Amino acid sequence: MKERILLFIIVFGLTAFIYVFQSYTTWGLAILCSLMAVYAIFSTIAYKIKQRKKLKSPTQRNENYKPFVSIMIPAHNEDSVITTTVETVLKLDYPNFEIIVIDDRSTDNTASVIKELEAKYPNKVIAFIRPQDAFPGKSAVLNDALVYAKGEAILVFDADATMEPDFLTNLVYELEPKDVGAVQARKIIRNKDVNILTRCQNHEMTMDTHLQVSRDSVKGAVELRGNGELIKRAALDDIGGWNNYTITDDLDMSTRLHIKGWDVRFCADTIVYEEGIMYLFPLYRQRRRWLEGTIRRYLEYFWDILTSKKMSMRVRIDMIAYISEFIMPAWFIIEIGILLAKIVFKDEPTHILMSSVIMGCIIGFGFLIACRYSLRRYDNIPRLDALIQSVYTAVYLLLIWFPLVLFIGFKILFMKKDMKWGKTTHGLIRHEHAIQKAKEKIKQAKDELKRLLKM
Repeated sequence: MKERILLFIIVFGLTAFIYVFQSYTTWGLAILCSLMAVYAIFSTIAYKIKQRKKLKSPTQRNENYKPFVSIMIPAHNEDSVITTTVETVLKLDYPNFEIIVIDDRSTDNTASVIKELEAKYPNKVIAFIRPQDAFPGKSAVLNDALVYAKGEAILVFDADATMEPDFLTNLVYELEPKDVGAVQARKIIRNKDVNILTRCQNHEMTMDTHLQVSRDSVKGAVELRGNGELIKRAALDDIGGWNNYTITDDLDMSTRLHIKGWDVRFCADTIVYEEGIMYLFPLYRQRRRWLEGTIRRYLEYFWDILTSKKMSMRVRIDMIAYISEFIMPAWFIIEIGILLAKIVFKDEPTHILMSSVIMGCIIGFGFLIACRYSLRRYDNIPRLDALIQSVYTAVYLLLIWFPLVLFIGFKILFMKKDMKWGKTTHGLIRHEHAIQKAKEKIKQAKDELKRLLKM
C-alpha cells in the first residue's frame, strides 16, 4: 500500500505540474535531459582519470587476502544445466571455497542430480534440498542456505553460469577494503549469436557494463546483478540477509547496502557468462520482473534513501540520476496524453505536440550514441557495425521497456502485489543444438538413401 500511495502522489504531482506549466514542459524535459547528459560526461571523465591513475600507479593486490568463500547456486528445475555449472565452478583456481547447490522445490530431476554431485565431489559440493512447502523466491533460498554457509564471503551464481578458472581469484581482491560490502562481475550472454534477441540482450548487458563502470568511477550507486555477485558476510549480517518479500533480490540488496553505508564495486575485467533468452514472451516475463523490482524497491526505500546518515552524497545523487531514467518516459507519456486531449477537445495548435515529439527524437538519438559508444568500448565492434547494431538495439529496448514501464506503473497503482518469479528456462541452447544435429543426421540419411536408390 505504501508503494501504491507514493507512486500515486508522484504520478499525480507530475501530471499536475505538466498541465499547469504546459508551455514550459518541453523546456523542463530539455533541462532534465541536459542534466543527465552532463552527468554522463562527468562520469566518463571520471573513468578516464581513474584509468590514467591505474596506469601510472597500478593497484597492488594483497596476495594474502584469501577469505573462505561459500559459493551458492540456487536451482529450480535446472537438471539440464546444473551439472555443467557445478563442474565449471569446481575448476576455479581459488584455494578456499565450498559449493552449496540448492534445490528449490524442483519438479524435475534437479534434486537427484545435485545429490549425485555431492556424492561425486564430497569434499567440495554440499547438496541442500528445500522442502516443497518452503517459502518461494530466490531470497528465501539464499537465506536458508546462509545458515549453513561457512564463508566470510558469499558468491552467488545462477544455475546456468559459466566462468574462467581465475574468476574468483580476480574478483575477491575488490572485496578487501573495509567499506566495500559487495562486488559485481560483468555479465555476458553466452549464446549471443543465436538470434537477434540474444544479440540485443548482450548489447543490453554491454550498456549496463558501461553504466556500472561509470557509477563505479564516481563511487556511485553500483548495483548487484544476481549472477556473479560476491558479498561480504559482515555486510550481509548488517542488513539482515536477503529480503524474502522482493522479486529482485539483487537490486533490493544493493539499495539496502547503500543505505547502510556499504560501498558496492563493479569489476568489468571479471566475466560471468549466462544464457540469453531466445524467445520473446519469456523475455517479456523476465524483464517485467526486473522492472517491477527496480521501481518497487525505490518506492519501498524512498524515505530511507532521503534520510540515511550513512549513505554518501555521491551515492544519493547517482541514485537520483538513475531514477530520472524512469521519470523521463513517464513525463513524456503524460505530456503527449495531455496535448492530444487539448488538440482533440480544445482545438489547440499541433506545433506544441510536435515540440514534444522532436524532444523525444533527441532523447532517442542520445540513447543511440550511448549504445554505440558502449559497443565500441567494451565489445570492440567496428564503427559501422556498432552503429547498425545500436539502431536495432534501440528499437529492441523501445519495444521491450517502453510498454513495460506503462504496465508496471498500472500494476503497482491498481493491481495486487504478487511474488511471481517469471522463471527463465535454461538449457534451451543445448536442446536447440541437439535438434539441429538430429536434423543434420536425418538429412544425411535421406541423401544416402537417395544415392542408394539411384544405384
